[in-house]
Amino acid sequence: MRLGRWILTCAASALVMAGAASHGVAQTDGMGKDASFLNDIHGAKALAWVRAQNHHTTSTLEKDKRYQGFYKNTLSVLQASDRLAMPEILGGDIWNFWQDAHHPHGLWRMTSRSSYLTKQPKWQTRLDVDALAAKEHMNWVFEGADCLAPEDEHCLVTLSNGGEDANTLREFNTKTGQFVPNGFVFSRSKQTAAWVDQDTILLARDWDGKGTTLTPSGYPFVVKKMVRGGPEGQAVELYRGEKSDMIVSPMVLTDGDGHKLVIIQRNVTFFETHYAVVEGDKLRWLAVPAKSEIHGLLKGRLVLSVQEDWHPQGLPVVPAGSLVSIDPAAPESGVEVIFTPGPSQSIDEVGVTKNTVLVSLFDNVRGRAMRFTEMQPGRPWNGEALDLPDMTSIHIVTTDHASDTAYLSVEGYLEPQQLWLVDETTAPRKVKAAPARFNTAGLTTEQFWAKSTDGTRIPYFVVHRKNMKLNGANPTLLTAYGGFQVSYTPTYAPEIGKLWLERGGVYVVANIRGGGEFGPAWHEAGRKSGRQNVYDDFAAVGQDLVSRKITTPRHLGIRGRSNGGLLAGVQMVQHPDMWNAVIIGVPLLDMEHFETMSAGASWADEYGSMSVPAEAAFLKKISPVQHLKAEVTYPTPFIFTATSDDRVGPVHARRFAARLEALGKPFFYYEDIEGGHSGTVNAPEVAHERALEAVYLSHRLMDAH
Repeated sequence: MRLGRWILTCAASALVMAGAASHGVAQTDGMGKDASFLNDIHGAKALAWVRAQNHHTTSTLEKDKRYQGFYKNTLSVLQASDRLAMPEILGGDIWNFWQDAHHPHGLWRMTSRSSYLTKQPKWQTRLDVDALAAKEHMNWVFEGADCLAPEDEHCLVTLSNGGEDANTLREFNTKTGQFVPNGFVFSRSKQTAAWVDQDTILLARDWDGKGTTLTPSGYPFVVKKMVRGGPEGQAVELYRGEKSDMIVSPMVLTDGDGHKLVIIQRNVTFFETHYAVVEGDKLRWLAVPAKSEIHGLLKGRLVLSVQEDWHPQGLPVVPAGSLVSIDPAAPESGVEVIFTPGPSQSIDEVGVTKNTVLVSLFDNVRGRAMRFTEMQPGRPWNGEALDLPDMTSIHIVTTDHASDTAYLSVEGYLEPQQLWLVDETTAPRKVKAAPARFNTAGLTTEQFWAKSTDGTRIPYFVVHRKNMKLNGANPTLLTAYGGFQVSYTPTYAPEIGKLWLERGGVYVVANIRGGGEFGPAWHEAGRKSGRQNVYDDFAAVGQDLVSRKITTPRHLGIRGRSNGGLLAGVQMVQHPDMWNAVIIGVPLLDMEHFETMSAGASWADEYGSMSVPAEAAFLKKISPVQHLKAEVTYPTPFIFTATSDDRVGPVHARRFAARLEALGKPFFYYEDIEGGHSGTVNAPEVAHERALEAVYLSHRLMDAH
């Protein structure tokens, strides 16, 4: 997994969570004169303000007679017993993490491959997280496990308290279903670990509890070797990066032929990475592009994608976006190009089996999948397109290094998730499918294109009723992401279906620049000071919806989370007359100070830095908190965040709300006291927040004013 994706979607430290409080800025952050107390994330005064805002929001929106129905409908689909149990291949068996009404914290369970393919697999619970949480009086959230290949018997289970990025690692035996007595245990920290062998682990973390081995982003930069039974406190330092790095982490790769590579990954910035092969106690740095991502090991060769043009010595240029295979002993002398996407394509995910490389990709933002096989060393790879449904997203769920077995998921806006089996003997076949969660009769999906300010064509999907009248009166919800080369593609969302589409709403997803829908160049066009392209693209889609008479500003709302929350905040400030509803989730909003808030320093390579004059000027120009003005009429926003979000942090949302409060502007604010950056951490809490949103959208876009 790309480390950037790991940081966007998974674990890392408490020190950073508290860090926002140490950077308290009173009036210059755009808040009211007496609102600097909100910087103290867990402070009594700050939490009293949060609870007062929560009470106002919930007491207002829950009064709506539709709230209970919205809540029950959402909860029922989130806890449905016939959801797909997504597989992970470990040690030749199928493993799955499952949550339901009886197990809100979840069960980590396993079954055989043959049993998994039946309608009612015979699951064996190996770890009951609810029982563990009750026993230890902790709000444990299971965040996966890293297992020692190829047996996958010894694993480090990742547990987070309440969904924060900081985690605890504990050694677990998959055969006994027990935590290993006197096994490896690494206390709460932002940390990454990798197995070298049964008795050796490489670990990067906050080593002294004082933050001296953490970067300004709050991530570790020192890797040590941990040996089972070794003297306490005598871990051997293997590599020390620079304090100015973003993160340094270990990685161990294996393949089906018994090859193993131990690697140190040093992220100088979010997008620039250096890799070193560990050979004994020495490191050998690989001559590969700084903007590249390792995906796996196949027959002793590294499989990686390059995000910039690569000029290997004496070889033809490898275009940005390509997937390649290299000899780790001589990276530049034996480069084999596996696949180079065309102008309308981009690679999304890569999976490696024993003999093949699987690629999910986009072609004009429509999901495709291919399987590549090396016919003969040094010769072109053979690529085979897999026959899968169109107008969907295709994801690689799990692959097996011991065989050519893999599972792919397929879903669309109106197509429930399907699971397809790919193996060495037959064509891909659908083996499981989730039932429909909402009524799609009379609904359809179309793809349109808008023209942005600079003339760039921007694709977007519209899900609507087939008999939709082009009268400008259709309640429409528009969303996008637009950052970090993350693609926003067709996804089956039951809560959108039940609470919006079934009730006559139109749902729109824009594939704006900054994402990865058309490869590295599409992302680069929206990075740093080019980011106004992202905001112009989104506004252009909104204007196109109005030009097509699908909707009007009175009936048009927008929604975004995280980087998308920043997008929504900018749109509210730059185009207040274009939207009548704005949902801003776990957002960045104070771009003049984001580098000193939570893990914000890690994103300077995406947004720019206040230490660079030209970039600082742009950040000041677009920072939503500082551009709220008393004389402007804004749509009433719905802002939500989480107290324990130690990645973006709740202070952004608090400052924005406090500034609105100081200006006497109406808003709704909801802060989950326990959830992390993913927001709410169990189905009832998710259903509650989604139901509040649905009432808000109904008031703003559907109800008569």
